[in-house]
Amino acid sequence: MAVNEAKRALLPAGAKLVMEGDEAGGVGGGAIKNFDFVVYGEQMGDQGGLAENLLVEVKGRRLPRLRLADGRPAKARLESWVTMGDVEALKVWEGLFGAGYEAVFVFVYWCDDVPPDGLFAEVFEFQGRWYTVRAVTLGDYEANMKVRSPKWRTVNLASGDFERVWRGFCPRGVLSVV
Repeated sequence: MAVNEAKRALLPAGAKLVMEGDEAGGVGGGAIKNFDFVVYGEQMGDQGGLAENLLVEVKGRRLPRLRLADGRPAKARLESWVTMGDVEALKVWEGLFGAGYEAVFVFVYWCDDVPPDGLFAEVFEFQGRWYTVRAVTLGDYEANMKVRSPKWRTVNLASGDFERVWRGFCPRGVLSVV
């Protein structure tokens, strides 16, 4: 379900949801950033499992075509950065939705080439482009995030941490795009 529908169901008509500013002024007391989707369903994923219901923040990234000097494909670095605003807002939404809901970042990577076998569990083609997906729960992300840019308030996961905490997003690794 798209987030605007979820927000309508959660708040009375005309209500505006805002975050209170903290003592250090980090949150700023502004409106809470919307996440992208609520996914209702059975147990998700096949790599440790995600909660039954997900609050999904989608992050699109591009994996450029990388080649080693001998022409073999190189392993691209999977960017996993988000803003602190993304983290703070998802935390608030997860609290509002309560038990049975888990906030997740879903990183969707547009690949210039067909991804190499074994590198990704969930790969799909849509309109002539290849994509792969990795999900990280908000809890795992918060526990491992490092400041990327204080000026832009961005954080990310070190490559090793990202490899350790990502999970599959779709049951049985099958994606269906309509």
